[in-house]
This record gives sequence, C-alpha cells and structure tokens, in this order.
Amino acid sequence: MSLVISALPGIPIIHTGDDLVEIIWNGLVNANINLQEGDILVLAQKIVSKAEGRWENLASIQPTIQAIGLAKKTEKDARLIELVLRESNQVIRYRIGTIIVEHRLGFICANAGIDHSNAAGDGDTTEEWVLLLPEDPDKSSTIIRKQLEARSGFHLGVMIIDSHGRAWREGVVGVAIGLSGIPGLVDMRGKRDIFGYTLKYTTIGAADELAAAASLVMGQANEATPIVHVRGFPYPLRNGSLIELLRPKEQDLFR
Repeated sequence: MSLVISALPGIPIIHTGDDLVEIIWNGLVNANINLQEGDILVLAQKIVSKAEGRWENLASIQPTIQAIGLAKKTEKDARLIELVLRESNQVIRYRIGTIIVEHRLGFICANAGIDHSNAAGDGDTTEEWVLLLPEDPDKSSTIIRKQLEARSGFHLGVMIIDSHGRAWREGVVGVAIGLSGIPGLVDMRGKRDIFGYTLKYTTIGAADELAAAASLVMGQANEATPIVHVRGFPYPLRNGSLIELLRPKEQDLFR
C-alpha cells in the first residue's frame, strides 16, 4: 500500500467569489496530475472561508455585555469575543489568552476557529479583519466534489481541514471540519486482527488521519500550498459527514 499526497503548485491568493473548482483544476494541470477513480482533494479551511466571503471587520462589531465581561477575564479583544460567542453553542473553558468553545458546527476548538493569521481582508492589510470558518463545510465540500466529478467523470472525495489543538497534548494538528465522498469513521468492529481475535471496539477516525497527513504537506505559515491531492486512501470512498467524528455529549467524559 502507498499513500501519495501532493501539494498543488501555483495556488493564488484567494478572494471573495473566486471559483475554487477552477483553481483546483488549474492546480492539477500545473502538477501534471490526471484525476483517477477514488482520488481525494483536501482544502485548507482558510481558502474556502475566503472564497465564501466569511470576513468580519472588528471595527464594525459592537460587543455585548457578556462579551465585554468575558473579554476582561481572558484579556482578549471584546469585539473578537463577541464573534466567538456568535459562532459558538457553548463556552467550555477559558483563561487569560484562551477561550475554548463548542463551535456551532459541533466540535470543540479555540476561539471558534476565528483567525487573524493569513487572513488580511480584501484590499486591507490591517489587523481589524478576521476570518470565520465556512458556514457549512460539508455542503461546501459536496458542491466542490460534484463539480470536480462532473469534469473528471470519476468518483472523488473532498475534505476541508483546519488546525486544532488537542486536550492533553501540545501542538496543533490538521483535522477534518467538512467532508464529502469520504468516510469520517471506519468501523473495524467484527473484523479479526493478525492473531485471529475479533475486534470489539475499534473505530478509525480515517478522515482526521488523512487531514493530519495532508496538513504536513500544506504547512502552517507562508508555504502557500492550501490544496493537496491524495491518491491511495486505504478505505473505500462513501458518502460521509462531519457528524460521524463528533462524540455525543453523553459519551464525553471531559466536559
């Protein structure tokens, strides 16, 4: 088995309204990659958010009393905290400099995924602009996948990833926040290991494993490689969604 992950070259700075499918297609041409059955395209969250116009200018945000109070406790900008609260279902933890929330999409992350890095607003390089996560990453993935499949004639997968921290461990890791045509989880229960024992509990977070691998190729700073092509994914493609990867609250021992 081999897994080949290739960054697509020549990806331009993305602006609101840009056609990501056309940009992906041109990147594949520049990389001399011809799509095949079962190939996967992995996109960094930022380019999807930018194309979808998920900008907010902090200068236009009026923080609520709740946001102001939480901003004092965390020593963060109250306008940013206001956006975090708008994008969240629940504040989980906070301390000076950090706020952990349940994002409205269901996963746990810092600052509701709102970011300054690599996110200067169109025509403005000030720090007033921030970028929110895509409105519906699964839907965005599906739209892109269907258009690429129509062009190529093959069944493909598309995934949108972001960098998240993890409980108990340092460092950020790429995780899936939206997927289409890809399994989120692979259920190994009922299969036998090399010694003949039947697996009873094992489910594999296949989408997150691929997201982490793709993130290594993308990089985290000025690499300008926000789209990667994947060939050799070891599991059959099927229609999946983010919800598969989210542990139900009643099974979460750490909240």
